[in-house]
Amino acid sequence: MKIEFAPLRLPLRRRLQTAAVVQWVFSFLALAQVCLGVFVLLCLSDWWILAALYVGWLYLDRDTPSCGGRRSHWVRNWRVWTYFRDYFPITLMKTADLDPRYNYLFGFHPHGVLVAGGFGNFCTEASGFSRMFPGLTPYLLMLPFWFRVPFFREYIMGGGLVSSEKASASYLLSRPGGGQAAVIAVGGAPESLDARPGALTLQLLQRKGFIKLALKHGAWLVPVFSFGENELFDQMENPAGSALRRVQDRLQRIMGVALPLFHARGVFQYSFGLLPYRKPIHTVVGRPIPVSQNPCPSKDDIDALHTLYMEALTQVFEENKNNYGIPEDKHLNFI
Repeated sequence: MKIEFAPLRLPLRRRLQTAAVVQWVFSFLALAQVCLGVFVLLCLSDWWILAALYVGWLYLDRDTPSCGGRRSHWVRNWRVWTYFRDYFPITLMKTADLDPRYNYLFGFHPHGVLVAGGFGNFCTEASGFSRMFPGLTPYLLMLPFWFRVPFFREYIMGGGLVSSEKASASYLLSRPGGGQAAVIAVGGAPESLDARPGALTLQLLQRKGFIKLALKHGAWLVPVFSFGENELFDQMENPAGSALRRVQDRLQRIMGVALPLFHARGVFQYSFGLLPYRKPIHTVVGRPIPVSQNPCPSKDDIDALHTLYMEALTQVFEENKNNYGIPEDKHLNFI
Protein backbone atom coordinates (compact mmCIF):
# COMPACT_ATOMS: atom_id res chain seq x y z
CA MET A 1 0.00 0.00 0.00
CA LYS A 2 1.35 3.39 -1.04
CA ILE A 3 1.49 5.82 1.89
CA GLU A 4 0.66 9.47 1.26
CA PHE A 5 2.51 11.57 3.82
CA ALA A 6 1.38 14.99 4.98
CA PRO A 7 3.49 17.95 3.80
CA LEU A 8 6.23 19.01 6.18
CA ARG A 9 5.31 22.67 5.85
CA LEU A 10 1.79 23.22 7.08
CA PRO A 11 0.34 26.29 8.81
CA LEU A 12 0.39 26.09 12.59
CA ARG A 13 -3.39 26.50 12.52
CA ARG A 14 -3.80 23.17 10.70
CA ARG A 15 -1.41 21.45 13.11
CA LEU A 16 -3.48 22.70 16.04
CA GLN A 17 -6.67 21.48 14.36
CA THR A 18 -5.18 18.01 13.99
CA ALA A 19 -4.01 18.03 17.62
CA ALA A 20 -7.52 18.99 18.75
CA VAL A 21 -9.03 16.04 16.88
CA VAL A 22 -6.34 13.69 18.21
CA GLN A 23 -7.36 14.53 21.79
CA TRP A 24 -11.05 14.12 20.88
CA VAL A 25 -10.52 10.67 19.35
CA PHE A 26 -8.36 9.71 22.33
CA SER A 27 -11.16 10.85 24.66
CA PHE A 28 -13.67 8.62 22.88
CA LEU A 29 -11.47 5.55 22.48
CA ALA A 30 -9.05 5.48 25.40
CA LEU A 31 -9.58 8.17 28.03
CA ALA A 32 -12.11 6.10 29.99
CA GLN A 33 -9.67 3.20 30.19
CA VAL A 34 -6.87 5.54 31.27
CA CYS A 35 -9.07 7.07 33.97
CA LEU A 36 -10.02 3.62 35.23
CA GLY A 37 -6.35 2.60 35.29
CA VAL A 38 -5.41 5.73 37.24
CA PHE A 39 -8.15 4.98 39.76
CA VAL A 40 -6.93 1.39 40.23
CA LEU A 41 -3.33 2.58 40.71
CA LEU A 42 -4.57 5.14 43.22
CA CYS A 43 -6.33 2.37 45.15
CA LEU A 44 -3.09 0.36 45.31
CA SER A 45 -0.87 3.28 46.27
CA ASP A 46 -0.19 5.12 49.50
CA TRP A 47 -2.84 7.58 48.37
CA TRP A 48 -5.63 5.00 48.63
CA ILE A 49 -7.52 7.30 51.00
CA LEU A 50 -8.16 9.64 48.04
CA ALA A 51 -9.65 6.75 46.09
CA ALA A 52 -11.85 5.87 49.06
CA LEU A 53 -13.07 9.47 49.32
CA TYR A 54 -13.81 9.50 45.60
CA VAL A 55 -15.85 6.29 45.93
CA GLY A 56 -17.91 8.07 48.56
CA TRP A 57 -18.35 10.98 46.16
CA LEU A 58 -19.47 8.58 43.40
CA TYR A 59 -22.15 7.21 45.70
CA LEU A 60 -23.41 10.64 46.76
CA ASP A 61 -23.30 11.91 43.16
CA ARG A 62 -24.72 8.76 41.53
CA ASP A 63 -27.94 10.42 40.34
CA THR A 64 -26.38 13.51 38.79
CA PRO A 65 -25.94 12.04 35.25
CA SER A 66 -29.69 11.33 35.21
CA CYS A 67 -30.67 14.70 36.68
CA GLY A 68 -29.28 17.16 34.17
CA GLY A 69 -25.59 16.43 34.75
CA ARG A 70 -23.07 19.06 35.76
CA ARG A 71 -22.21 21.13 32.70
CA SER A 72 -19.33 23.60 32.75
CA HIS A 73 -19.41 26.84 30.77
CA TRP A 74 -15.62 26.84 31.00
CA VAL A 75 -15.22 23.35 29.48
CA ARG A 76 -17.73 24.03 26.71
CA ASN A 77 -15.80 27.14 25.69
CA TRP A 78 -12.30 25.69 25.65
CA ARG A 79 -10.23 27.07 22.76
CA VAL A 80 -9.48 23.52 21.65
CA TRP A 81 -13.08 23.11 20.47
CA THR A 82 -12.63 25.96 17.98
CA TYR A 83 -9.74 24.06 16.39
CA PHE A 84 -11.81 20.88 16.53
CA ARG A 85 -14.65 22.65 14.67
CA ASP A 86 -12.35 24.04 12.01
CA TYR A 87 -10.66 20.70 11.30
CA PHE A 88 -13.69 19.38 9.37
CA PRO A 89 -15.19 22.11 9.52
CA ILE A 90 -18.48 21.79 11.45
CA THR A 91 -21.33 24.23 10.86
CA LEU A 92 -24.73 24.46 12.55
CA MET A 93 -27.68 25.55 10.41
CA LYS A 94 -31.01 26.85 11.73
CA THR A 95 -34.24 26.61 9.73
CA ALA A 96 -36.59 28.10 12.34
CA ASP A 97 -36.54 29.87 15.69
CA LEU A 98 -37.19 27.70 18.77
CA ASP A 99 -39.31 29.26 21.49
CA PRO A 100 -37.47 28.81 24.83
CA ARG A 101 -40.79 28.53 26.65
CA TYR A 102 -40.95 24.89 25.52
CA ASN A 103 -38.78 21.84 26.11
CA TYR A 104 -37.48 20.06 23.01
CA LEU A 105 -36.37 16.60 22.00
CA PHE A 106 -33.85 16.77 19.14
CA GLY A 107 -33.57 13.59 17.06
CA PHE A 108 -30.01 13.52 15.69
CA HIS A 109 -29.35 11.60 12.44
CA PRO A 110 -27.26 9.80 11.37
CA HIS A 111 -25.32 8.44 14.33
CA GLY A 112 -22.09 8.11 12.36
CA VAL A 113 -19.10 6.35 13.92
CA LEU A 114 -18.27 8.82 16.71
CA VAL A 115 -21.15 11.36 16.54
CA ALA A 116 -18.72 14.15 15.67
CA GLY A 117 -21.42 16.61 14.62
CA GLY A 118 -23.48 15.89 17.71
CA PHE A 119 -20.51 16.50 19.99
CA GLY A 120 -19.21 19.59 18.20
CA ASN A 121 -22.59 21.31 18.02
CA PHE A 122 -24.24 20.32 21.30
CA CYS A 123 -21.37 19.63 23.74
CA THR A 124 -19.32 22.73 22.89
CA GLU A 125 -20.08 26.33 22.00
CA ALA A 126 -17.72 26.27 19.02
CA SER A 127 -20.54 26.36 16.46
CA GLY A 128 -22.53 28.96 18.39
CA PHE A 129 -25.54 26.97 19.61
CA SER A 130 -26.37 29.40 22.43
CA ARG A 131 -26.18 32.41 20.12
CA MET A 132 -28.30 30.69 17.49
CA PHE A 133 -30.91 29.37 19.94
CA PRO A 134 -30.95 31.79 22.89
CA GLY A 135 -32.63 30.47 26.00
CA LEU A 136 -32.08 26.79 25.13
CA THR A 137 -29.70 24.46 26.97
CA PRO A 138 -28.63 21.38 24.96
CA TYR A 139 -27.88 17.98 26.52
CA LEU A 140 -26.48 15.12 24.43
CA LEU A 141 -27.55 11.73 25.78
CA MET A 142 -24.87 9.04 26.17
CA LEU A 143 -24.91 5.40 27.30
CA PRO A 144 -25.20 5.14 31.12
CA PHE A 145 -22.16 2.85 31.33
CA TRP A 146 -19.73 5.71 30.73
CA PHE A 147 -20.98 7.64 33.76
CA ARG A 148 -19.77 4.86 36.02
CA VAL A 149 -16.12 5.33 35.02
CA PRO A 150 -14.19 7.28 37.70
CA PHE A 151 -12.95 10.75 36.66
CA PHE A 152 -14.09 10.25 33.06
CA ARG A 153 -17.68 10.93 34.11
CA GLU A 154 -16.71 14.36 35.41
CA TYR A 155 -15.11 15.27 32.10
CA ILE A 156 -18.03 14.25 29.88
CA MET A 157 -20.61 15.87 32.15
CA GLY A 158 -18.67 19.12 31.84
CA GLY A 159 -19.59 19.27 28.16
CA GLY A 160 -23.27 18.71 28.80
CA LEU A 161 -23.43 14.95 28.28
CA VAL A 162 -26.03 13.13 30.37
CA SER A 163 -27.19 9.54 30.74
CA SER A 164 -29.46 8.12 28.02
CA GLU A 165 -31.65 6.36 30.58
CA LYS A 166 -35.36 7.05 30.22
CA ALA A 167 -35.38 8.73 33.64
CA SER A 168 -32.68 11.13 32.46
CA ALA A 169 -34.60 12.24 29.37
CA SER A 170 -37.81 12.49 31.40
CA TYR A 171 -36.07 14.74 33.94
CA LEU A 172 -35.02 17.18 31.21
CA LEU A 173 -38.27 17.15 29.26
CA SER A 174 -40.40 17.70 32.39
CA ARG A 175 -38.52 20.80 33.60
CA PRO A 176 -40.96 23.65 34.27
CA GLY A 177 -40.38 26.85 32.36
CA GLY A 178 -38.97 25.14 29.25
CA GLY A 179 -35.60 25.88 27.67
CA GLN A 180 -34.26 22.30 27.80
CA ALA A 181 -33.17 20.46 24.63
CA ALA A 182 -32.44 16.74 24.99
CA VAL A 183 -30.45 15.49 21.98
CA ILE A 184 -30.78 11.79 21.12
CA ALA A 185 -28.83 9.96 18.41
CA VAL A 186 -31.93 7.96 17.53
CA GLY A 187 -30.20 5.23 15.50
CA GLY A 188 -27.99 4.39 18.45
CA ALA A 189 -25.07 2.00 18.49
CA PRO A 190 -26.47 -0.38 15.81
CA GLU A 191 -26.60 2.43 13.25
CA SER A 192 -22.88 3.10 13.68
CA LEU A 193 -22.18 -0.33 12.15
CA ASP A 194 -23.55 0.98 8.84
CA ALA A 195 -21.76 4.35 8.99
CA ARG A 196 -19.59 4.68 5.89
CA PRO A 197 -19.26 7.22 3.05
CA GLY A 198 -22.44 7.53 1.03
CA ALA A 199 -24.64 5.66 3.54
CA LEU A 200 -28.16 7.06 3.93
CA THR A 201 -29.74 4.20 5.89
CA LEU A 202 -31.29 5.22 9.21
CA GLN A 203 -32.57 2.90 11.92
CA LEU A 204 -35.86 4.63 12.63
CA LEU A 205 -38.88 2.48 11.68
CA GLN A 206 -38.93 0.65 15.02
CA ARG A 207 -37.47 3.48 17.12
CA LYS A 208 -40.52 4.91 18.84
CA GLY A 209 -39.44 5.26 22.47
CA PHE A 210 -38.40 8.89 21.96
CA ILE A 211 -41.78 9.61 20.38
CA LYS A 212 -43.56 8.23 23.46
CA LEU A 213 -41.35 10.36 25.71
CA ALA A 214 -42.17 13.50 23.74
CA LEU A 215 -45.90 12.79 24.02
CA LYS A 216 -45.79 12.03 27.74
CA HIS A 217 -44.05 15.31 28.51
CA GLY A 218 -45.41 17.52 25.74
CA ALA A 219 -41.89 18.16 24.44
CA TRP A 220 -41.71 19.49 20.90
CA LEU A 221 -39.84 17.27 18.45
CA VAL A 222 -37.04 18.66 16.29
CA PRO A 223 -35.53 16.55 13.47
CA VAL A 224 -31.80 17.14 12.96
CA PHE A 225 -29.80 15.84 10.01
CA SER A 226 -26.03 16.07 10.01
CA PHE A 227 -24.80 16.09 6.41
CA GLY A 228 -21.30 14.63 6.14
CA GLU A 229 -21.49 12.63 9.39
CA ASN A 230 -21.03 9.31 7.57
CA GLU A 231 -18.21 10.62 5.37
CA LEU A 232 -15.61 10.83 8.14
CA PHE A 233 -14.52 7.18 8.32
CA ASP A 234 -14.28 4.10 6.15
CA GLN A 235 -15.32 0.82 7.71
CA MET A 236 -14.52 -2.82 7.08
CA GLU A 237 -17.17 -4.50 4.96
CA ASN A 238 -19.77 -5.98 7.32
CA PRO A 239 -22.97 -6.63 5.37
CA ALA A 240 -25.95 -8.05 7.25
CA GLY A 241 -25.51 -11.79 7.69
CA SER A 242 -21.71 -11.75 7.38
CA ALA A 243 -19.55 -13.40 10.05
CA LEU A 244 -18.15 -10.02 11.14
CA ARG A 245 -21.60 -8.47 11.43
CA ARG A 246 -22.90 -11.40 13.48
CA VAL A 247 -20.00 -10.99 15.91
CA GLN A 248 -20.55 -7.20 16.09
CA ASP A 249 -24.29 -7.60 16.67
CA ARG A 250 -23.69 -10.17 19.41
CA LEU A 251 -21.13 -7.97 21.17
CA GLN A 252 -23.48 -5.01 20.90
CA ARG A 253 -26.31 -6.97 22.54
CA ILE A 254 -24.00 -8.17 25.34
CA MET A 255 -22.12 -4.93 26.07
CA GLY A 256 -24.52 -2.29 24.78
CA VAL A 257 -21.63 -0.69 22.86
CA ALA A 258 -21.10 -1.14 19.12
CA LEU A 259 -17.61 -1.92 17.83
CA PRO A 260 -17.36 -0.66 14.25
CA LEU A 261 -13.99 -1.51 12.69
CA PHE A 262 -13.33 1.93 11.23
CA HIS A 263 -10.30 3.61 9.74
CA ALA A 264 -9.45 6.84 7.96
CA ARG A 265 -6.17 8.78 8.19
CA GLY A 266 -3.27 9.30 10.58
CA VAL A 267 -1.52 12.28 12.12
CA PHE A 268 1.39 12.54 9.67
CA GLN A 269 -0.02 10.61 6.70
CA TYR A 270 -3.34 10.34 4.89
CA SER A 271 -3.44 6.60 4.08
CA PHE A 272 -4.48 4.88 7.32
CA GLY A 273 -5.23 5.61 10.97
CA LEU A 274 -8.04 6.45 13.35
CA LEU A 275 -8.37 10.17 12.74
CA PRO A 276 -11.42 11.24 10.72
CA TYR A 277 -11.06 12.60 7.21
CA ARG A 278 -11.23 16.37 6.79
CA LYS A 279 -14.75 16.37 5.41
CA PRO A 280 -17.27 19.15 6.16
CA ILE A 281 -20.16 18.46 8.54
CA HIS A 282 -23.30 20.55 8.10
CA THR A 283 -25.80 19.93 10.90
CA VAL A 284 -29.26 21.21 9.96
CA VAL A 285 -31.76 21.76 12.77
CA GLY A 286 -35.23 21.34 11.30
CA ARG A 287 -38.51 23.01 12.10
CA PRO A 288 -40.11 22.03 15.42
CA ILE A 289 -43.11 19.69 15.54
CA PRO A 290 -45.58 20.90 18.19
CA VAL A 291 -46.56 18.11 20.60
CA SER A 292 -49.49 18.22 23.01
CA GLN A 293 -48.90 16.49 26.32
CA ASN A 294 -50.51 13.07 26.62
CA PRO A 295 -49.52 11.22 29.83
CA CYS A 296 -50.85 7.89 28.49
CA PRO A 297 -50.41 7.89 24.70
CA SER A 298 -51.98 5.04 22.77
CA LYS A 299 -50.21 3.04 20.06
CA ASP A 300 -52.12 5.01 17.45
CA ASP A 301 -50.98 8.30 19.01
CA ILE A 302 -47.36 7.15 18.95
CA ASP A 303 -47.57 5.80 15.39
CA ALA A 304 -49.18 9.00 14.09
CA LEU A 305 -46.50 11.26 15.60
CA HIS A 306 -43.77 8.85 14.49
CA THR A 307 -45.00 9.10 10.90
CA LEU A 308 -45.12 12.88 11.16
CA TYR A 309 -41.56 12.91 12.49
CA MET A 310 -40.25 10.75 9.63
CA GLU A 311 -41.93 13.07 7.13
CA ALA A 312 -40.35 16.11 8.79
CA LEU A 313 -36.90 14.49 8.81
CA THR A 314 -37.27 13.56 5.15
CA GLN A 315 -38.21 17.16 4.40
CA VAL A 316 -35.08 18.46 6.14
CA PHE A 317 -32.96 16.08 4.07
CA GLU A 318 -34.65 16.74 0.72
CA GLU A 319 -34.66 20.52 1.12
CA ASN A 320 -30.94 20.66 1.91
CA LYS A 321 -29.26 17.75 0.12
CA ASN A 322 -28.45 19.70 -3.05
CA ASN A 323 -26.57 22.26 -0.95
CA TYR A 324 -24.23 19.61 0.38
CA GLY A 325 -23.34 17.55 -2.67
CA ILE A 326 -25.91 14.76 -2.45
CA PRO A 327 -27.34 13.78 -5.87
CA GLU A 328 -31.00 14.43 -6.58
CA ASP A 329 -31.74 10.69 -6.94
CA LYS A 330 -30.44 9.84 -3.45
CA HIS A 331 -33.00 9.51 -0.65
CA LEU A 332 -33.14 8.41 2.97
CA ASN A 333 -33.76 4.72 3.61
CA PHE A 334 -35.54 3.93 6.89
CA ILE A 335 -35.15 0.45 8.36
